[in-house]
Amino acid sequence: MEMKSCHTIWECPACRNVTKQFMEVAKRIDLDPNIVNRLQVPDRSVIISIPVRMDNGDVKIFAGYRVQHNDVLGPFKGGIRYHPEVTIGETAALAMLMTWKCALVGLPLGGAKGGVTVDPHELSRHELQHLTRRFTAELVNIIGPEKDIPAPDMGTNEQVMAWLMDTYSQQKGHVVPGVVTGKPLVVGGSQGRSEATGRGVVYTVVKALEKRGSGIGKETTFALHGFGNVGANAAKTIEEMGGTVVAVSTSKGGIYNPSGLNYDDLVACHREHGNFSCFRGGDVVTNEELLALPCDVLIPAAVSGVIHEKNADRVQAKIVAEGANGPMTIEADRILNDKGVFVIPDILANSGGVIVSYFEWVQDLQNFFWEIDEVLMQLKRIITHAFDEVYGIAEREKISMRTAALIKGIRKISDAMLARGLYP
Repeated sequence: MEMKSCHTIWECPACRNVTKQFMEVAKRIDLDPNIVNRLQVPDRSVIISIPVRMDNGDVKIFAGYRVQHNDVLGPFKGGIRYHPEVTIGETAALAMLMTWKCALVGLPLGGAKGGVTVDPHELSRHELQHLTRRFTAELVNIIGPEKDIPAPDMGTNEQVMAWLMDTYSQQKGHVVPGVVTGKPLVVGGSQGRSEATGRGVVYTVVKALEKRGSGIGKETTFALHGFGNVGANAAKTIEEMGGTVVAVSTSKGGIYNPSGLNYDDLVACHREHGNFSCFRGGDVVTNEELLALPCDVLIPAAVSGVIHEKNADRVQAKIVAEGANGPMTIEADRILNDKGVFVIPDILANSGGVIVSYFEWVQDLQNFFWEIDEVLMQLKRIITHAFDEVYGIAEREKISMRTAALIKGIRKISDAMLARGLYP
């Protein structure tokens, strides 16, 4: 079976990584060659120049992207990222992962991703709003509740999603809350959405601990690489469940205390400085040092590619739960598996965000909203069920959790594509 590589327009390390994973699974399950060729490239890729009048009167041009990978199961779904290193290739890679993720956890949604090459911290609130509204205006014909539903990602938040919803609604002439998820509650957001990804990561860790014959307790130690939305909410959930967070970090570095770190103290310091420079309850560590600390569970919850072939052998954690998208390379994944580290792959571990985004979308379409207990119960039910299915495949076929998760997601997409056929 001839399998061609990813097209050069999307070429980048992230794209090569996810495409290589896909190709390896495609060979393992003898995927139809026509399906292989189609799934290597997105259905649609949009590159946008976004003019923004800055506060000083100058007009600055930013590059924006929206990549829609596959919608065989339902409308496209995926976050919008504001980060200085956003590229069309990275966006395409993340869109492909979203396709597998939605299929894996049983959502009637397809995979997409978007982004703008910008450091949002360098923009005023006024500039950030204008950037978001112009970006949305350029996307208005390809997004919508039945087409493509964006959500927050790195560098964006519920306020950005509110501006996106308002801009789209102004263009349509009526309120359309279902165009986006991750919104504030007051404009159609869902209870539990902001903490969903971090909480979902911890739910999968608890399942992994159970499979290894233990549970979460004070003696269970966690190191968190990243303290954004995912890392902070994971830390909060770990503390609620009785676990011990021993290390956390931001892009500026981290803090380590083998006796444990208090969540409220971490939040207070991070809120004031954006890092842990003011924290006095532990030793300063670099991000590289944090990855190698002794702990039971390591949660990389920041950017992609932080665990690689040059540092994977130094990881001491027994479990690695990928809170971020693509935080380790294929080579690192193999090293950790050879060491006996239990890796919970990103498309399973961090799927809580898209699961509760799905809940929000459903609530918006129905104009009927759920209480927080219902949201968290359904999140736990779906993500733990998906974990059990993936674990079962991994055990039966003697393969890694990542390969098992990809097999489950890709098979479902392939089956749906074959059932629907090719138009025209």
